[in-house]
Formats: sequence, C-alpha cells, structure tokens
Amino acid sequence: RAMLQGFRDADLIASQNLEIEAERRRADALLCDILPAAIADKLMHGNSQIADGYADVTVLFADLAGFTGYSTTVSPRVLVRTLNRVFTGFDEVAERHGVEKIKTIGDAYMAVCGLPNEVDDHPVRTVQMAIAMQQEFSAICAEIPGFDVDLRIGIHTGPCVAGVIGRKRFLYDLWGGTVNLASRMESTGLDGRIQVSEATFRRVQHAFHFGPARQVSVKGRGVLTAYVLKTGENASLAA
Repeated sequence: RAMLQGFRDADLIASQNLEIEAERRRADALLCDILPAAIADKLMHGNSQIADGYADVTVLFADLAGFTGYSTTVSPRVLVRTLNRVFTGFDEVAERHGVEKIKTIGDAYMAVCGLPNEVDDHPVRTVQMAIAMQQEFSAICAEIPGFDVDLRIGIHTGPCVAGVIGRKRFLYDLWGGTVNLASRMESTGLDGRIQVSEATFRRVQHAFHFGPARQVSVKGRGVLTAYVLKTGENASLAA
C-alpha cells in the first residue's frame, strides 16, 4: 500500500508540475504579446527595472480625426468593435514593417522604430508603415458603413528614453522631446495626410516625394519646418 501510495503521489506531483509549467508558458506568452520580445525576455529573466536611452529612433503618432463625432452616432459595442478593427489592422502593418507598437491612447496610436532592436533604416521603415496604414485605413472605411473619419499621422526622428513602468500592469513607454515633437507633427498635420519633421525629412527625402516645406507652430518650440508626404502612387520614389 505504501508503494502504491508513493506512485500515486509521484503521479500527482508530476501532473501538478506540468500544470505549473503550462501556466508559466501562458504567462510568458501573454507578456510577449504586451511588450516587445526583447523587453519581455529581460523581465522573464529577472530584470525588473528596464530603462534605456536611444540616440536615434523614429516615432509615429496617428489620430482618427472625426472619431469623437462618429462615437456619438453608434452604440458602445459598435464603437469598441470599430476601434479594435482599426488598431488590429495597424498592429499587423507595424509587424510587417518591423515597427514596435507602443500603445493606444483613446483613438490615437503610437509606434516607434529603432528600439529595442536598433536598425539604421528606421525613418524609411516608419514612413513606409504610415503609407501602409493609410491603405489599411481606406479598406476599413470601405468595410464600415457611416465610418466617415480621417487618419492623420505625424512622424519625427531623434533620441529618446524607453523603459517599463508599473508592477502589476506593465507598460513599455517612451519619453523625451522626440516623442513630444512626433505628437505635434500629428496634431499640426492635415487630415488624411502624413506630416514629418525636418529631421525625418532629411533622412527619407531620397525615398519619398514630399510637398513644399510648411511652417507649423509648436508649443514650447516656436515655428518649425515640416513636410507633408505626397499621397497615392506619387508618394514613393521607388514606385
């Protein structure tokens, strides 16, 4: 009897260990879905404080111009379903272009290229993503009746700080002037268009067509030069 009970206890322990391992794998997979893979890996290996400075990245902000008005015409269920369709589409575009989605803020979308995996062509990748986002958004608008909303995108290139904040609900976020200026490129841009800062323009002008320089007023920075990407088939010089 003692031997039989010993076998039963061993089977129970083995079964519990398998369940624990399965739960750990699910938790690790969820963490990788929430955070960039390289950052999730650091957390899983015990690095609880992650803060890094990057000398050169490109940040993108996108906003759904007119979404507030649309939100008053549909039910909460339809509203959330629409946002989920839009942002899921943007996530797929980001993954294809090697750009990291950082977060959504209401009906705004933030992404970055050049961290945590550093690449030299991050300004070009980000503009390519922005063009693909426009194409994806046009397809979404055609799918959803009454979704009369424009997509406005702003992009800037420069240094930033990135890190993980929070203990229970992790958030990987960015800070610094580059983030603020990318946001201003979006807010001072034109509905349905992609606007980039002069810093980004200098890095991508060989690959894309832009309109003439325009002057935009940026809080705390004064009047700055920006450029609006030409749309459609004329956007890319490689086309």
